[in-house]
Amino acid sequence: VQLQASGGGLVQSGGSLRLSCTASGFSLESYAIGWFRQAPGKEREAVSCISGEDDSTHYRDAVKGRFTISRDSARNTVYLQMNGLEPEDAAVYHCSFIDLKSGRPYGYWGQGTQVTVSS
Repeated sequence: VQLQASGGGLVQSGGSLRLSCTASGFSLESYAIGWFRQAPGKEREAVSCISGEDDSTHYRDAVKGRFTISRDSARNTVYLQMNGLEPEDAAVYHCSFIDLKSGRPYGYWGQGTQVTVSS
């Protein structure tokens, strides 16, 4: 059971990226999935999540209005569309199962995908 994050890269400030979280070996349709990020020297922080029950979404304040999380069940993928990227968004982004009550990730933790934002 694995979740693989991809889609990171180098963009200029104000640019956009779309991250993908793809499941292998199972359907992620009914699971709550979260995106997390960690920058060097900083603690991991939850960025966004989508509920497995009703696809309701949640965002940290710093990304509201700029990031959008969505689920494509046909592709077995959860996306994170990131617009208006800022240097402060630079980090390694991971996707994971998330406990919506605690906001903590659980299960497989992959390598993540690097997002770099130049000013």
